[in-house]
Amino acid sequence: MSQITVQCRLVASESTRHHLWKLMAGLNTPLINELLAQMAQHPEFETWRKKGRLPAGIVKQLCQPLKSDPRFTNQPARFYTSAITVVDYIYKSWFKLQQRLARKLNGQISWLGMLKSDEELTAESNTSVEVIRTNAAQLLNSLSSEEGSIYSKLWKVYDDADDILTRCVVCYLLKNRKKVPEESEENLEEFAKIRRKAEIKIERIKEQLEGRLPKGRGLTRENWLETLEITSTTAPTDEAEAKSWQDTLLTKSKLIPFPVAYETNTDLTWSKNAKGRLCVQFNGLGKHTFQIYCDQRQLKWFQRFYEDQEIKKTSKDEYSSGLFTLRSGRIGWQKGTGKGEPWNIHHLILYCTVDPRLWTAEGTQQVCQEKAEEIAKTLTNMKGKGDLNDNQQGFIHRKQSTLARLNNPFPRPSQPLYQGQPHILVGVALGLDKAATAAVIDGTTGKAITYHSVKQLLGDNYELLNKQRNRKQQQSHQRHKAQRAGRSNQFGDSKLGEYVDRLLAKAIVNLAQTYHAASIVLPKLGDMRELVQSEIQSRAEQKIPGYIKGQEDYAKDYRVSVHQWSYGRLIDNIRVSAAKLSIVVEEGQQPIRGSPQQKAKEMAISAYSERSKS
Repeated sequence: MSQITVQCRLVASESTRHHLWKLMAGLNTPLINELLAQMAQHPEFETWRKKGRLPAGIVKQLCQPLKSDPRFTNQPARFYTSAITVVDYIYKSWFKLQQRLARKLNGQISWLGMLKSDEELTAESNTSVEVIRTNAAQLLNSLSSEEGSIYSKLWKVYDDADDILTRCVVCYLLKNRKKVPEESEENLEEFAKIRRKAEIKIERIKEQLEGRLPKGRGLTRENWLETLEITSTTAPTDEAEAKSWQDTLLTKSKLIPFPVAYETNTDLTWSKNAKGRLCVQFNGLGKHTFQIYCDQRQLKWFQRFYEDQEIKKTSKDEYSSGLFTLRSGRIGWQKGTGKGEPWNIHHLILYCTVDPRLWTAEGTQQVCQEKAEEIAKTLTNMKGKGDLNDNQQGFIHRKQSTLARLNNPFPRPSQPLYQGQPHILVGVALGLDKAATAAVIDGTTGKAITYHSVKQLLGDNYELLNKQRNRKQQQSHQRHKAQRAGRSNQFGDSKLGEYVDRLLAKAIVNLAQTYHAASIVLPKLGDMRELVQSEIQSRAEQKIPGYIKGQEDYAKDYRVSVHQWSYGRLIDNIRVSAAKLSIVVEEGQQPIRGSPQQKAKEMAISAYSERSKS
């Protein structure tokens, strides 16, 4: 079940903010920077890099001696734990990115090996261009009747093929954009451009793979000033050094420290001051108290955190903290503007992760059942081991106590759980100028109940979409001019795009609720690049048939003019909104061809069919 995050502003006295800034910026962030550097210098680092994962406990092991280092001492225990968690997460993410780039590089190298001229393909297959073209047309016809991406199916045919002719036919189709060109004679100049483009991609991926390691956050501009002084007095030895200097000067420094995570909900103590305002204290920060400032939408959550803790406190631990609505917290600084001390300029923010099911009695009962089953399974496995030592016996005793407290859930307001009809699904197709199109379908009949375009979903707020589109175009133009002039091109994005995402997500979930849909089917994020490219290519072919160069120019201009949408952010917003009602979110294969309504319908029907099979 998805969890959601709520946030609030933390307001405290200047002495408290100063104290926290010294801890986070003066001790914790430098500790994280040091751990990141030591990880990169570890003799086993290349082994970890090849495997794509870190050994369990390695960051904790490196952090242990640093706790006594004068540069990092006198931090609360939770700050050390948070530093270990942050470094572990950063490197796990970095390794995953490296693996993705490595797979991408292997794919591009394979593609370059397949990329051959017509003359080379005919020589390799010992046949003529006409035979290759005939076989290519037949293969396309056979694949068009099957579901899924033509591109993916061509690669599968290539991998499964044993004969040279079939492989040459696939290479011919991939080279010519998954179609048989009208002219049989190849344009060697265009082929040379395609090959050079593949070579450039390989070079760029190699540069990314050899790119810099995670280096943490330098909260001062010392490195920037040093680089500026060097560039003003020294000539670069080569182009690579000049580029590294330029990258340093154009990169904005992180001026706020790393956040501090509190993974245990009992590390946050909630209270009310004399004026009745909610306050919070953090384990390890002594009596420093922070007042909660948030809007009405978020206030109910923080009020619940306080109520849960009060109930547990007055009941002499009859209730389990495992059923607190709050799951974890995180303190961070939000960048502010102005002059003065950083703890007066920047704002403190508290991010809280919650399980929306724990808001109601029915949802809490559902969580209790899940936790009880998990504990019962653990106890059965432990007892099956035979003779247990004192630590294992203590572990079993604690689990049994937790199990007993789970039978006494917190008093919650009653609200029936959302019950959707399993055969009703909402398919959501994503695209370029049509950001989102929804289709409500009946899986048993395969018919659509209703369609909703992005204009219908947004209603009176549709003008915000056009406003965001215009802003994106202006920002793209500004970035292009800055790049040409060698200036910084990192422009901040407005919050309008995020707001439109939330409106769309809410409308889609409301649509599902209106028609009692059990699930929402979203396209796989990894397929979006090909879907968008296919949509642009299809539009270019319709506008300028038969003229390849014109199609390429049209596609390039169209990419700039259409709305650039953050599909990942929209999908995340839909998932969060659906989680609040316990609506299941499924992933489906969005078709490449067809109208947005047809794509949404087919994706939902396909998901229902797959569910029925399984």
